[in-house]
Amino acid sequence: MNDQTYTIGEMCEAFSVTPRTLRFYESKELLYPQRIGQKRLFTKSDRARLKLILQGKRFGFSLEEIRQLLELYNIDDQQTTQLTRTYELGIERLAAMKAQRDELNNAIEDLSEQLGWVENALAERGLKAAE
Repeated sequence: MNDQTYTIGEMCEAFSVTPRTLRFYESKELLYPQRIGQKRLFTKSDRARLKLILQGKRFGFSLEEIRQLLELYNIDDQQTTQLTRTYELGIERLAAMKAQRDELNNAIEDLSEQLGWVENALAERGLKAAE
């Protein structure tokens, strides 16, 4: 083995994931560790892919979208296609996240108003709202 490979335990520790998570990503064709019997060995490329997978998940991309973006790396165009598609999906995701944020802000504002109304109703009855 060369020193550029990492065991499943080392990958789990480095990225705060479980072995089950790594096996799941492997089954979804997101990671391609070397197999030696039952042992999985991950390369620097696998580490880079896992970092991108976890970042994509954090941003709300589906595993299928992440898989497709990672596969675009193999096109021989200096990653132009991968970068372009990543940018397009990123713009779409950012717009969706902003819309979710706006909906959440509206819900927070509405709930705050409702709680204020209830607080006033309780005060009119000589009661204090629980904090």
